[in-house]
Amino acid sequence: MRPTKATILTMATASALVLAACGGGDTAADGDGGGADGRSLRLALNQTEEHPSFIALENFGSTLDEATDGRWSIDVYPNETLGAQAEALQLVSDGSVEMAIVSGPQLENLNEDFVVFNLPKVFDDVEHQMSVIHDPEITGDLYASLEQSNSVTVLGGFTQGARSVYTTFGPVTTPDDLAGKKMRVQESDLHIAMAEALGASATPMAYGELYTGLQSGVVDAAENNEVSFHTQRHYEVAPHWSQTNHLVGLDYLIINSDVLAEMSEEDRAAFDEAWTAAHEEHTELWMTATEEAIAAAEAGGATFNEVDEAAFDAVLAPLAEEFITNESQQALFDAARAAAE
Repeated sequence: MRPTKATILTMATASALVLAACGGGDTAADGDGGGADGRSLRLALNQTEEHPSFIALENFGSTLDEATDGRWSIDVYPNETLGAQAEALQLVSDGSVEMAIVSGPQLENLNEDFVVFNLPKVFDDVEHQMSVIHDPEITGDLYASLEQSNSVTVLGGFTQGARSVYTTFGPVTTPDDLAGKKMRVQESDLHIAMAEALGASATPMAYGELYTGLQSGVVDAAENNEVSFHTQRHYEVAPHWSQTNHLVGLDYLIINSDVLAEMSEEDRAAFDEAWTAAHEEHTELWMTATEEAIAAAEAGGATFNEVDEAAFDAVLAPLAEEFITNESQQALFDAARAAAE
């Protein structure tokens, strides 16, 4: 179930109290950098300090601080310190927090056109995804679409990597192998439809409950990237990874539009350059983390299996027609696919 507006506002108020306790302020004296007259931007993140996102964002802040001679810096708050993603999005919108990392479905709730980049098979791989989401000719209008209504500017994104299916019962080669099996999915209409297209019975479940759900047989399968498969130790209870690569997940970096407008032309150029370096570094870190996760999961007993890619492509393709409902969405989809050719 998606959180209601009232629920989000309540959670946001609670998070604002955390902000006060953290001593967040407008000057760098309240943060870790930026000089006496600088502005330290608080950035909400739901990952740990070891995650590629945290590392890349920390370096983003250091680079920005140096490039602007301390006029701007970034303090990253990991581990949902400032609230979960729905709360962080609201806090950025009202200006209580300046920046946040949020997943694609969060922005889809505000502008349904963001659904295009959440679709299965819209991106062939991470490289294709990154080339599309950082191309202003494709994304310019989309990323600016929340500025008037929500005071939120989308800057670009980090990959969540290619997602595949893993199971408790054995390898999956075609969608028929998932018939009658219960697959954990995120609570969204698109993800429910995706699981059903893959051949499974969709079972929405909180991510934190998934390990025990797989262990107890409440669900037989799940889908995610290799890094999460390893770090959450799901390979211990669902050791059969099948390389469906059905979806390349995406997180967005957002900033309060009014804050962004405060930057001088020189500082905005430095900000954009530092952000480009950050998302490029994140992609490199993600690739390395993926390789390490696969090796560690295999050492822990997991097996990685190939699938009939054509069979999965055939059942996933109709989802685009089902979920693309207007001309702007179709234009985004066509541009994304053209970038792969």
